[in-house]
Formats: sequence, structure tokens, C-alpha cells
Amino acid sequence: MPDVDINALGDQIANLTLKQAKELSDYIKEKYGIEPAASGGVMMAGPAAAAPEAAAVQTEFDVVLTSFGDKKLDVVKVVKNLTGLSLMDAKKLVEGVPGKIKEKISKEDAEKVKAELTAVGATVEVK
Repeated sequence: MPDVDINALGDQIANLTLKQAKELSDYIKEKYGIEPAASGGVMMAGPAAAAPEAAAVQTEFDVVLTSFGDKKLDVVKVVKNLTGLSLMDAKKLVEGVPGKIKEKISKEDAEKVKAELTAVGATVEVK
């Protein structure tokens, strides 16, 4: 059986209004770095200084065409070859910038795709 103080605290929390519960949540998040997880459990954040080290390493990248430059036809041809799209679909993709050319590929592959597109005058971002 929980301690009497714990029971009283639990009762107080259960009787909070929605506004009070939100204020309590904000306070705990700001003061202690603890916030509710999506599953309803509690998730603790590490110290602010450790956050960059704890960040997951990105392993999948998207290549986004942001501009086709002066040589649209050359860019369309490269996009067609890279994606396997028909000439018409590649043209639509290029003309609809910004647009993802490749999704969820390795950093090395993303850089190769970017190099091919920039070689023909396109502007590309790897995200």
C-alpha cells in the first residue's frame, strides 16, 4: 500500500482541471526535463549538454531538387535515369520543384545523386 502522502498526491493530481494539468506538465518539463511519452508513460530528457551526444545518427537521406537551373532538359534526362521514370514524369517532377528525387538512401548514394544533378546545373539539397 502506498504511503499516505503518495495517496494524497495522487488524489490531488487526479482532481486537477485540464488547465492545471497542462500547467503541471509544463512545469515538470521545464524544471526537470520530464515529459509524457506518446504511450502515456513518462519520458525523461537527459541533461541539455548531453542532448547532442544522445541524438540518433541519421542513416537515411532524401535528395531534393530545389532548382533546375538553365539546362532543364539535361536535368530532366538525369532525373529520368536516376529514378526510372518516363520522360514525361521526370519532366513533371523537375518542373514541380522542390521535389524529392530519391528518398531514404545512404549518405554516399545521396552525394552521388547530388553530384550528378549539380553537374548539369541543378540546385540540390540532401536532407
